[in-house]
Amino acid sequence: MHVIAIANQKGGVGKTTIAMQLGAALSRRHRVLVVDVDRQRSTVWWAENMRDTLPFDFAGDQNPRVLGRLRELQVEYDYILVDTPGSLEDTPVLETVLDAADTVVVPLIPEPLAVEPTMRTISRLIEPRGLRHAVLLNRIDARNPSQLRTWQDLLDTVWGVPRFDAYLRQYKAQADAPILGQLVTTVHDNRRTSGAIYDITRVGLEVAAQAAPALTGRW
Repeated sequence: MHVIAIANQKGGVGKTTIAMQLGAALSRRHRVLVVDVDRQRSTVWWAENMRDTLPFDFAGDQNPRVLGRLRELQVEYDYILVDTPGSLEDTPVLETVLDAADTVVVPLIPEPLAVEPTMRTISRLIEPRGLRHAVLLNRIDARNPSQLRTWQDLLDTVWGVPRFDAYLRQYKAQADAPILGQLVTTVHDNRRTSGAIYDITRVGLEVAAQAAPALTGRW
């Protein structure tokens, strides 16, 4: 069982989207549980809005302390993904999740105001716990090739934090998924959806590779 926290104290960076869509991508080959500990209940709302059966098990409105007990019960999941709060007020909740996590996915959108909260989350909460982690660039503008290169270079050479090779581009299909009750595993692969499906599939493959028991240390 591998517990993955989707964490950033900056709100609006896509934690819920990544938790749900990554859970769906991983569910193609693995047993997955998605847990919502965010009082905003965005993941709960999306799950309840699904037209098709969820491809993974889902637990909403959970006390984060339940994550520690899941190990004791030896539940039969390959991955547990946790959607966490994005505010300073909920720091104790996030800390409890991180204490139970194996790795952390840190979403980051290419906006200057998102940088400081993201780096603070890493330096104050994730690195002191020695957790393997990586920044996942989200909402990249596919029409602007230099944007991706610029932000990858900032992560690599200026801020010096690990990042995913994969990234998520900004697509209307992704933005509309919660209201339409869709996931990458429940939509038809067509011209409108293929880019979003490809992106999250790449993230899922990278997560699975990095979660292999033989791998240790930083991303």
